[in-house]
Amino acid sequence: MSTTAPATEHAVIKTSYGEMTIAFWPDVAPKTVENFKKLAREGFYDGTAFHRIIKGFMIQGGCPNTKAGARGIPGTGDPGYKVKAEFNAKPHVRGVISMARSSHPDSAGCQFFICHGDARFLDRQYTAFGQLVKGDDVLEKLATVPTKSGGGGEKSTPIERVAVESISIVAA
Repeated sequence: MSTTAPATEHAVIKTSYGEMTIAFWPDVAPKTVENFKKLAREGFYDGTAFHRIIKGFMIQGGCPNTKAGARGIPGTGDPGYKVKAEFNAKPHVRGVISMARSSHPDSAGCQFFICHGDARFLDRQYTAFGQLVKGDDVLEKLATVPTKSGGGGEKSTPIERVAVESISIVAA
C-alpha cells in the first residue's frame, strides 16, 4: 500500500440533504487520507450521521455509534484503533475537512468534521486532510439544521437525524 498516493481521488459524501465532494491533501496528511479512504471503501461510514452541528463552526460525523441499532454514545466511537496526528499548515476555514479527536493529539480514528466557518484556532492542532470542492450549499443546509442540548449541555445535537447515507471514493 503506497503512503503517498496522488490526489487523483475524491470522496463523495451522500447525506440526507444532498452530496458534498471532498478533494484530499495527501501531501500534508498521507496516513489520514489513506485511513479515511480505507474506511469509506469498507462501508464504515455508510448509515452514520452528523451527530454534532455548531452553526458557524463545524459539522461532525463519522461515529459508528450513530448507526441504527448501535450501542454507545454518539461521538465516542472509533474503528478500534487510532491514527497518529499529521498536524500541518493548512488553515481550518470553511469547507476544510479535519479529523476529530479527544484531548490526546494521537486519538483520531474515524470521526471527522467539516468547517462551516473560520476555525483558525484549530490550526496545527487537528489534522486537516482535504477540502470541499462541491456541495457548499449542502454544507450550509447541514450546518443550519436546528439543534438541541445534548448530554454535555452544548447545544449541538441535531433535532432530526442528519444521515450520512454513504461515502464513496471516486476518480477526481
